[in-house]
Amino acid sequence: MHPDDPSAQKLTDARPSTLSDDAASTERTIGRHRAPQPPRRGLLGSTPVRVALATGVTCCLSLVAVATARGDDDTPRPVEPLAEAVADRAAIADERASRSLDRDAAPARILPSPTAKPTPTPTAVRKAPKKPVKPRRPRPVAGLDQAQMDNAKIIVDVGLEMKMPRRALVVALATAMQESNLYNLASDVLPESAEYPNQGSGSDHDSVGLFQQRPSSGWGTVAQLMRPSYAARAFYTALNEIPGWQDMSVTAAAQAVQISAYPDAYAQHEDRATTVASALTA
Repeated sequence: MHPDDPSAQKLTDARPSTLSDDAASTERTIGRHRAPQPPRRGLLGSTPVRVALATGVTCCLSLVAVATARGDDDTPRPVEPLAEAVADRAAIADERASRSLDRDAAPARILPSPTAKPTPTPTAVRKAPKKPVKPRRPRPVAGLDQAQMDNAKIIVDVGLEMKMPRRALVVALATAMQESNLYNLASDVLPESAEYPNQGSGSDHDSVGLFQQRPSSGWGTVAQLMRPSYAARAFYTALNEIPGWQDMSVTAAAQAVQISAYPDAYAQHEDRATTVASALTA
């Protein structure tokens, strides 16, 4: 058959020549009767790998930002925008994580009123000092009234303070009973004596007080002798100056001090004076 014959050329075009190795390989791989294989995912397409890679990039960026901000010469430099955004997100996450649903609400601020005045602090109430308790007045005995018993107590208290024996107390009480009936008397002869507390007056010269002692005889001033305690002390002092007065009778001891015109008058008061002294020293 001539090569230029059209039928020959048609047969020749209908039959393919020998197939190359590449064509055969391709036909076997993607032939009409084989199911195509799914495409393989690369290493970078894995999710864990991508997460690890993103974390590493973030850390690297943070280190670069810190290094850039600090520098070798410790000069502050601007932080990269990405690192700054990462730090802000981390701060927001920490803040959210630290909050609790049952947290107490913050107390509201109360602003003071401009016209409000500070409440004054109450001062401690001071208790009034207790008044000194007056000593109980002695109960009268031996027919004495309260004024007489009060004067008798002064005579006994002064004698005890001077450490006088009991007999001296009896002598002093008997003497005051005879001289003034145990009343603190002023003198009509000395108008000055009436200026001091008194319980009556007498007219025996310038004699004043419980023991009717005379200022003109050197017993003391009118003001001193009108004080029962001073008058009693003056009597005991004079009694101590008499030698052997402890062995004398009450009348003799009293007369030795007073030098009265009626030396025997003191004896009648000895029993009452003893009763009063016992009552006041019991």
